[in-house]
Amino acid sequence: MTAEPSLTPDSAGVAPPDPAEMRQAMGMFASGVTVITGVDGGEPVGFACQAFASVSLEPPLVLFCADHNSRTWPRIRKSGRFGVNVLGEEQSDLCGRFGSSRGRKYDGLDWELSRWGTPALRDVLLRVHAEVVDVHIAGDHDVVIGRVLEVERDAGRRPMVFFRGRFGVDHETDAEQALFAPGLWGWADQWGRDRAWE
Repeated sequence: MTAEPSLTPDSAGVAPPDPAEMRQAMGMFASGVTVITGVDGGEPVGFACQAFASVSLEPPLVLFCADHNSRTWPRIRKSGRFGVNVLGEEQSDLCGRFGSSRGRKYDGLDWELSRWGTPALRDVLLRVHAEVVDVHIAGDHDVVIGRVLEVERDAGRRPMVFFRGRFGVDHETDAEQALFAPGLWGWADQWGRDRAWE
């Protein structure tokens, strides 16, 4: 006869995960990669973000998470509208451009202004155009809720996937691993930590 498990939890002496452990654990959840874009004072801005999700169908709502240390998110928040550009698996150049703290994000980039007044990146898998309806403070991030105004999709391609601190679920080349080294990328919106951009 097997003993039945105790229904009383025993959490004594169990410490919550530290940031490094949390990042490693959450890296086990595969996610897509997006670029959140907006305009501030006539200047296009944006940052790479993997913390993006659908929230509701009626009304159509999405969310993304932005680091409190981000310099880009406050600029997007001022405008009240944002675009979510979901990257395809071959768009490592866009991911590196908007996830890095070096260089200028839009220099030499082919993009257009959407009818909603936000930068729309070309040849992405999906564009979601939205307006900010709510912002919740959650630890060291803001959880941004957006009401969807329009979606534009290209269903014929595979998405970029971030998993276990790397891009894709297969083995990447040495060049890709050098570009997306674990120290450069992190869990949730580490990409929002872009102090060197502005």
